[in-house]
Amino acid sequence: MALVNEHFLKLPDSYLFSDIAKKINTFKVTHPKDKVISLGIGDVTRPLPKAVIEAMHKAVDEMAVRDTFRGYGPEQGYSFLIDAVIKNDFVPKGIHFEPGEIFINDGAKSDTGNIGDILRHDNSIGVTDPIYPVYIDSNVMCGRAGTLENGKWSNVTYIPCRSENGFIPEIPENRIDILYLCYPNNPTGTALSKQELKKWVNYALSNDTLILFDAAYEAYIQDSDVPHSIYEIKGAKKCAIEFRSFSKTAGFTGVRCGYTVVPKEVSAATLTGERIPLNRLWNRRQCTKFNGTSYITQRAAEAVYSAEGQMQVKEIIQYYMTNARIMKTGLSETGLEVYGGENAPYLWVKAPDGLSSWKFFERMLYEANVVCTPGVGFGPSGEGYARLTAFGDRDDCMEAMFRLKKWLR
Repeated sequence: MALVNEHFLKLPDSYLFSDIAKKINTFKVTHPKDKVISLGIGDVTRPLPKAVIEAMHKAVDEMAVRDTFRGYGPEQGYSFLIDAVIKNDFVPKGIHFEPGEIFINDGAKSDTGNIGDILRHDNSIGVTDPIYPVYIDSNVMCGRAGTLENGKWSNVTYIPCRSENGFIPEIPENRIDILYLCYPNNPTGTALSKQELKKWVNYALSNDTLILFDAAYEAYIQDSDVPHSIYEIKGAKKCAIEFRSFSKTAGFTGVRCGYTVVPKEVSAATLTGERIPLNRLWNRRQCTKFNGTSYITQRAAEAVYSAEGQMQVKEIIQYYMTNARIMKTGLSETGLEVYGGENAPYLWVKAPDGLSSWKFFERMLYEANVVCTPGVGFGPSGEGYARLTAFGDRDDCMEAMFRLKKWLR
């Protein structure tokens, strides 16, 4: 008989955002006349840049002509996009990569979840807490996280990020095999300075730790002292894999495209101590399990780097960051403690009066008709907080702030 992967049975019955959707649907059924404003799910609302749309139309037309039709593409991505990535995202910062170190994907979520395929099941894990749920869940699925004990997984080192430490993670006393870092951070909206990130690279180099660095929100950085890439730190090529996404940068949440950087210098060991380049293993994994991102999508991503595309993307990012400023001002005026929103499109809000995350969510939904994301869904240190996103429509953001001010007075 077929046997299930019993590690899946350790996971909660449903995903955080599925639970939120169910609660919202229940509210809409029982309150059909009330308009709900969602500031919870981190989905974008602005249309794709014009340059991207034009590139997609052109690529579609190419697919209709025999001489320009494309079938299977390279699993690693087309050279035109890889070259654009290297030229625009890294060379201006003095960072140099070979084309074979960039892997185009269908969004950062897939690769952050799948990267564990090339790593042993008994590696220890470290995460800043709170953190994006996929990091934990994907490790639970393969048995790497251990067992759930009092809300924490036994083989995971949780590195608390709270208001008491300015949401800056502190170097752990114990050694970690694999460390997840996401900066600018989802969900707290906070960022690490170059000096703070350097501490983690030095820790990784000293402890032979692999850093999995999620830079999906780097385009939102406003502070010149905040690095856009971990490879701005000397030595990071030896210890870090970086994930990037066009989802929040250029509105590709429905188009699906990103890329992963696996330097040829980064390696991991066998039980006998032999060092194995992870670039080679990741390439083998992708060739087996991934057929590549579509040609049309990659042409769309290439257009992001055109002069017109870059200008249009900046306008979109400015729109969302203006939303973030409006929201941060409005939330602060209610007396709530608010963090983030300066280098990322997320705001991290402390629930008033000692409310739990879910109670705060329910009261905000039922009393103000505004949706947030309960902070506890991102980890133990998220309890008592909620995440709000700035990806909404401007009028909705302003209306939501009006409602929250009225509700909390």
